[in-house]
Amino acid sequence: MSSLTDIQKKFLSAPHYAVVGASKDQSKYGTKVLKWYQARDKDVTPVHPKEDELEGLKTVRSIADLSAPTETSISIITPPKITLGILEKAKELGVPALWLQPGAEDETVVSYIKKNGLEDKVIYGGPCILVEGDGILKSLL
Repeated sequence: MSSLTDIQKKFLSAPHYAVVGASKDQSKYGTKVLKWYQARDKDVTPVHPKEDELEGLKTVRSIADLSAPTETSISIITPPKITLGILEKAKELGVPALWLQPGAEDETVVSYIKKNGLEDKVIYGGPCILVEGDGILKSLL
């Protein structure tokens, strides 16, 4: 099994990123994560079922609509019930890495990750990209 650091490096080495959970609410963590990618000039796509645009970026309705899901790392900032469906679709699409922000998982989500052999693709259980992301990016240089 990969270490957390290995998974984080794989996550932040992707050519494309997506954020599920960004909204028009500037105070929400999903939007803060989206802006984090933008501030670092990353190719990021917001995923939102209803909005056409967030933070000046065109959205897609679902991760299934991403142009290159097998080359896209996905940040998830959603309630656990929604997270579970995203993980199922991500597994089907061959998404290389996912980062569940604190609060996006519960026992059911963690159980799904373990039962489906996704431990080496999913960051969960506490680390936050807003706290740890820059240090990981520096380690990739």
